[in-house]
Amino acid sequence: MTTTADHSKPDASPIVLEKKVVRSIKTPVILTAVAVLSIVLFVVFRRGGETTFTFAGGRVAPSLPQLVLPTTATCVVLTVLLAVLAAVSWWLVVRLARVPLGYSGVFAFLFVVTFLTWAAGAGSRPLPITSLLLGTVSLSVPYIFGAMGGVLSERSGVVNIAIEGQLLGGAFLAAVVASMTRSLWLGLLAALVAGVLVSFVLAAFAIKYYVDQVIVGVVINVLVLGLTNFLYSQVLAKDATLLNHPPLLPAIPIPGLSAIPVIGPVLFDQSIIVYLMYIAVAAVYVGLFHTRWGLRLRSVGEHPQAADTVGINVAGTRFWNVSLAGAIVGLGGAYFTLGSVGSFTEDMTGGQGYIALAAVIFGRWDPIRATLAALLFGFASNLQYTLAAVGSPVPSEFLLMLPYVVTILAVAGFVGYVRGPAADGKPYIKS
Repeated sequence: MTTTADHSKPDASPIVLEKKVVRSIKTPVILTAVAVLSIVLFVVFRRGGETTFTFAGGRVAPSLPQLVLPTTATCVVLTVLLAVLAAVSWWLVVRLARVPLGYSGVFAFLFVVTFLTWAAGAGSRPLPITSLLLGTVSLSVPYIFGAMGGVLSERSGVVNIAIEGQLLGGAFLAAVVASMTRSLWLGLLAALVAGVLVSFVLAAFAIKYYVDQVIVGVVINVLVLGLTNFLYSQVLAKDATLLNHPPLLPAIPIPGLSAIPVIGPVLFDQSIIVYLMYIAVAAVYVGLFHTRWGLRLRSVGEHPQAADTVGINVAGTRFWNVSLAGAIVGLGGAYFTLGSVGSFTEDMTGGQGYIALAAVIFGRWDPIRATLAALLFGFASNLQYTLAAVGSPVPSEFLLMLPYVVTILAVAGFVGYVRGPAADGKPYIKS
């Protein structure tokens, strides 16, 4: 019996799926708008004369020669470059579907240089670049500590609106303990404890009782603000010498590095808390992306069900990492009283915790990017004081709102669409 086999087979050729490329024109639109603004501000309303930049040294580093630029010519040339970069960004979108982040960074840098040249020209006093950068780092310290705490907390799945309260609590307890003991180290330790205590409240309500995390964070901020204001007026103000007169952290220059012109005084002639900030940024980055602990932390923030399946205690992991985040933020609060002001005052954080949270979002929940975002906000905050000191004609009202305008533009405009951790803000109820 002969059997005829059917050798017909389905088409084995590979199936090629058409990949849909979505091109976002948001970045080119923003760059074009900024370029047009530059043309109007720096070319149409150009300023004459010369702009002088000074690069003073620190206690160890030598000073560099002054840089004198013709204001009008420099602004025109840089504005042309901005217009060219904006035009090229459209070509990049057509060819690559996206504009690299570094490209936008170069554009922003050129715009800042153009703005500084324009604002400090036409008879204004020399613009001190070293002082501008030093103030930027100093004002960014609380932002960076807050951002690191925000990254840790939100990577584990808990929205940390309470950064403001953690900063304020750390500043208050650091001032009281350091004043009573005359020990800076105990003051720093007290700041850590204060941040952890505030985080305990957030973690308990958000993780154990499933209360809305945003509401809990806002309530905690109001609670800490009211409590510290009450204790300041009723306790600290009545005996400020004993309770609100802490010693200040001295600057510790790092041999060799502190002698580098400009960079040395800015980065390597700082107090111990700034050096702890460098360590915190490095530790959070390495820990998150290169350790088993970081893998567990990110897993409970992305897919807690899967993490629970492989034996990770989701609630416990979140609880302790939120507490660790609070300790880091509390240390940033100590900078206000032990590294900057020298005493505690009512509402001395002034909403900087919210700006730190914006840095977390702008930095896309990445420690390095969040640090750069915090430095940007610190630069905007310090710029108002520097321009006022050199006699710039920029209206004082604009300078006062500058940090918040930069924050809004960074989060709503330049950051574009971002996706946070998938389980961020979502309570995990074990089935």
